Amino acid sequence: MTSRRRSRSLNERELRLWRVGRALALTFVAAVLVAGGVFYGLVVLLDFQEIDTTAKLDAKTLFDLVKLSFGVVAGAGALVALVVAYRRQRVDEAGAHREATRLHTERFSQAVDKLGSDSPAVRLGGVHALAGLADDAPDDNLRQTCIDVLCAYLQLPFKPDPGNAPTDQEEHHRYLALRKVRHTILRLIGDHYRRPQGTHRSWQGCDLVLTGITIDGSMDFSGAVFSGGTVDFSGTEFSGGTVDFREAEFSGGTVDFGGAAFSGGRVLFDRAAFSGGRVLFGGAAFSGGRVDFGSAAFSGGRVLFGGAAFSGSEVHFGIAAFSGSEVYFGDATFSGSRVVFSGATFSGGRVYFSGAAFPGGLVLFGGAAFSGGRVVFRGAAFSGGEVDFGSATGPAPEGLLAAVGTPPATTVSLPAGWR
Repeated sequence: MTSRRRSRSLNERELRLWRVGRALALTFVAAVLVAGGVFYGLVVLLDFQEIDTTAKLDAKTLFDLVKLSFGVVAGAGALVALVVAYRRQRVDEAGAHREATRLHTERFSQAVDKLGSDSPAVRLGGVHALAGLADDAPDDNLRQTCIDVLCAYLQLPFKPDPGNAPTDQEEHHRYLALRKVRHTILRLIGDHYRRPQGTHRSWQGCDLVLTGITIDGSMDFSGAVFSGGTVDFSGTEFSGGTVDFREAEFSGGTVDFGGAAFSGGRVLFDRAAFSGGRVLFGGAAFSGGRVDFGSAAFSGGRVLFGGAAFSGSEVHFGIAAFSGSEVYFGDATFSGSRVVFSGATFSGGRVYFSGAAFPGGLVLFGGAAFSGGRVVFRGAAFSGGEVDFGSATGPAPEGLLAAVGTPPATTVSLPAGWR
């Protein structure tokens, strides 16, 4: 009896339902209060001053009272039926949710088993099964679990390509097949983050943990929207192909590329919109390939390149618009890359190069327009790289002239109006 009562109590707590007696009592009290309020309102509205106590009770009045009594009983019965129907509906909904969760768990187990198969084809089926489960999950927690498993698969270590020698043909084909599984997961992630939030198959707002993975092929995240949750690419290695974030929107949450290695291929952020949240490139290493922020719009939020190392790649911010974000290049090192800010507009927000080091490479601000906000070079070190502000317009950035020295180093080109 005790265990049955405890089970019933747990079920009622899960459904957040009161006991029947309490629910009926409160319903009756509410009904009486409403009826009393209506009666009092009518009395005031009709301006009754007093009730005649000398009048006799005639047959018609008695009959009306009997009808009123039956009406009260019928109303009470209707209230009971309403309360019972409500509870039955809630219990049915909870039962349906439990059944959907049970079926989801069974399908989840089957999909995870496929993902652990030795056959790449079966693993590929498991990937699509998990993505479909995430789409159909009865609640956000179960959806997040499916996404976490797919991300964890990408984080698993894998054997490098053994090559295409005749003796390694079988292993080479297996490597390509398993690589296809990883690329399919990344493709599905891009597809789901392009869908409007709140619609079917949208994963926006979910956490995406891709720390330490290797992206060694072309991936399409163009048009994706990162508006909530945490998207973590920290420690990711971009080593080949093209990874496309063009026209992506970073409007909320945190997207973390901290410590990522851009060592080959192309990573494109052309026309991306940074309007909220935080996008972190702190400690990232740009040592090869090309990273393009051309025509990107920095209008809100924070974009941090603090401590990043630009040592061998080509990084473009050409025609980018810095109008409201806080963009931080403090303590970054520009030692061997070609970093282009040509044609960029600095009209609002804050852009910091404080403490940045320019010991090598080429940094171009030609044609940049400094018309508002704060652009700060205080403490920057110009010791060997070529930095070109030629044809830049507007006032000199804060702390720049002191940082380049008087006269400026021969490797630093300034507009005539700044000298």
